[in-house]
Amino acid sequence: MLASSTITTLRQQLVAGDITPRDIVLDLAKAIESRNTSLGAYLSWDIDAALAEADKADKTSPLGGIPIAIKDNINVTGQPCTCGSRILAENYTAPYDAGVIQRLRTAGAVPFGRLNMDEFAMGSSTENSALGVTRNPRDLERVPGGSSGGSASAVAGDLAIAALGSDTGGSIRQPAALCGCVGIKPTYGRISRYGLVAFASSLDQIGPLTKTVADSALLLNHLCGHDPRDSTSLNVETPDFTASLGKDIKGLRIGLPKEYYINGIHPGVAASVQAAIRKLESLGAIIEEISLPHTELGVATYYVLAPAEASANLARFDGVRYGHRSASAGDLMEHYTRSRSEGFGPEVKRRILLGTYVLSSGYYDAYYIRAQKARTLIRDDFTEAFKKVDVILSPTSPMPAHKLGEMKDNPLAAYLEDVFTIPVNLAGLPGISVPCGTVEVEGKALPVGLQIVGKALDETTVLRVAHAFEQS
Repeated sequence: MLASSTITTLRQQLVAGDITPRDIVLDLAKAIESRNTSLGAYLSWDIDAALAEADKADKTSPLGGIPIAIKDNINVTGQPCTCGSRILAENYTAPYDAGVIQRLRTAGAVPFGRLNMDEFAMGSSTENSALGVTRNPRDLERVPGGSSGGSASAVAGDLAIAALGSDTGGSIRQPAALCGCVGIKPTYGRISRYGLVAFASSLDQIGPLTKTVADSALLLNHLCGHDPRDSTSLNVETPDFTASLGKDIKGLRIGLPKEYYINGIHPGVAASVQAAIRKLESLGAIIEEISLPHTELGVATYYVLAPAEASANLARFDGVRYGHRSASAGDLMEHYTRSRSEGFGPEVKRRILLGTYVLSSGYYDAYYIRAQKARTLIRDDFTEAFKKVDVILSPTSPMPAHKLGEMKDNPLAAYLEDVFTIPVNLAGLPGISVPCGTVEVEGKALPVGLQIVGKALDETTVLRVAHAFEQS
């Protein structure tokens, strides 16, 4: 079945002439039609458009003919871009390609399908989508994580060869961990955000979800690069991320933050991560305890800064220029109020209200400015730690996937599940989640993710360690 293959394997078959890009698209479409009803990973897909692109694909190009599924907050010309929200679901069609889509097409890939997500990327379970729930392919009664839950579910459930997601506080790595696939968030600014619908502009980063570390490295080769249309895009050289794969990790220093290995982590998750640490040590890595003393500030800092930026970014959805427009509004103020009240879901409203509050007169200094200072402290913690170690290791999520609806009435508990991923976004660092075992819960083997964090712009070492562990 081609849908369960890796990019690396399919490229070999394409170059050898054993298959065609059309064969891959048709096999994926068959898998989606068979299983997407139960998973809910895709919101839509255009088989005719994908076949037309596949037939024109240059099989000699680096990603020639490989279909890549797209999270529904990344613009692709002529396709919907709903962000999992009613406010964009009714009448918005993307008028242009995002920077990453242009890069994929240049490399020969075929963008195929729109993947479900938490509304405007706000959530960690994909239950916040206004367009339906996505389920975990390992247990259909459980969440796939979020906000890139559709991306992780599709890749782990063999409905996609690979997918793009976005990561603001863990939204690539956490669903990758809960579904059992690979997800990497590169250094902030490595990949253009042009054409990504903004949630929190100083935190958002696009990245791939794949079946293997090698596939993630290959995709990064073609996703990274400077884009003058994105003011935060870094004008730095893109290395060959695949070049370090296969190199041993003997002598590499791996840091274990004492603040991360605490009570409250699920025992099965802790056991899987400890086994991974022993495996890396047996491969020659040097394990050292380190400290990230301001870890406890991470979640609170994030939930001031991210909603503040969201409050500003989502002000553009006013029902005037595009998106949902209330049919029952009277004057202009009522139009704004009704259109946004009808269009946004509960979690988005919660974060807009919170963000507007922390930016308001009298509270700006008390919350927003203090959170910016706390962010600097968190970033400085990582800077000091990386003077001693090459990478930092932790669980990706402290818990395996919870059941659908389990956190519905306790959003704070859901927020705390991002305790290990959020600081990486606040510091703008690269981080990857790779599968590191399973934990038995109610008769189901649920995946556990291992997070590997590196220095800024050092994705190469992160991928090297991840690949060594994966291959072991």
